[in-house]
Amino acid sequence: MTRTVLHRITQELGPALSEPTIEQFVTSDGYRHHCRRWVPAGKPKGFVLCLHGIQSHSGWYEYSSGKLRDAGYEVVFVDRRGSGLNQPERGHARHHDRLINDVVQALEDLRIRRNEIAPTVPVTLLGLSWGGKLASVVAARRQELIDGLVLLYPGIRSHFEASILDNVKLSLAREAELFEKLIPIPLDDPELFTGVPESQAFIRNDNLSLRDVTVSFLLANRELDTLTQAAPPEIRCPAIMMLAGKDRIIDNPATTKWYNSLASQERALFEYTNACHTLEFELDRDQWIRDLTDWLDGLRLTT
Repeated sequence: MTRTVLHRITQELGPALSEPTIEQFVTSDGYRHHCRRWVPAGKPKGFVLCLHGIQSHSGWYEYSSGKLRDAGYEVVFVDRRGSGLNQPERGHARHHDRLINDVVQALEDLRIRRNEIAPTVPVTLLGLSWGGKLASVVAARRQELIDGLVLLYPGIRSHFEASILDNVKLSLAREAELFEKLIPIPLDDPELFTGVPESQAFIRNDNLSLRDVTVSFLLANRELDTLTQAAPPEIRCPAIMMLAGKDRIIDNPATTKWYNSLASQERALFEYTNACHTLEFELDRDQWIRDLTDWLDGLRLTT
């Protein structure tokens, strides 16, 4: 059902250019992750590892990933543990370092593949929405693994940040060791993500979307928030950020202020005035994909 709805949306917004392969990889703790991979016909111009948002998964982004593949890039879109096609420990993360290490291992694996088939092309880390937070922390902590950072409407600062009371409740839950207690994600209105009715219907009916996360995940998220705010002086690679002008989830001014404090001397910033949060689902999505492709085309090895 989900695939049928998604394909109908793709046909209405524009045809998909390629189908991904669905693969698995195992991280150091034995967790088996799923990912979608798009491989270009010839030697790749670059490699892009992608991280999705708190509720979404790699299946939401087949159109843009297919476009990047047809532009010559190999794209690997990882489903975060407990999300998307990954059913064990649904909505759970034991520790923020575990989430960071998952991405680090995926990057290390991708760089091995890059070194084998196209050693002179860049490896880029792309994080969107909540995944932008995780991508930023990885870029600051392990900058030797990436040659560029892409942030799409990143969850650096949000209109849905926890209140003082929320943090008190979370700390009490930690003291009571209620680590696996499920908490609803406060993003249950599809109109927060897109203004396109067909895309709203897809989000509403997508049975792979994440609706709840555990107390342990929220504790990990709180630690990532702290690390994200401290990350800018350590992010030195070329970076690009793309924002949606009508975003009701991301605090664009606060996020832009954070982005402008990056140590990187090569920064690009785009804002799409009429777009809602998830650029992937907007009617004019080809524009931001072209802008991103142009930026990737100009990227060179930095590590």
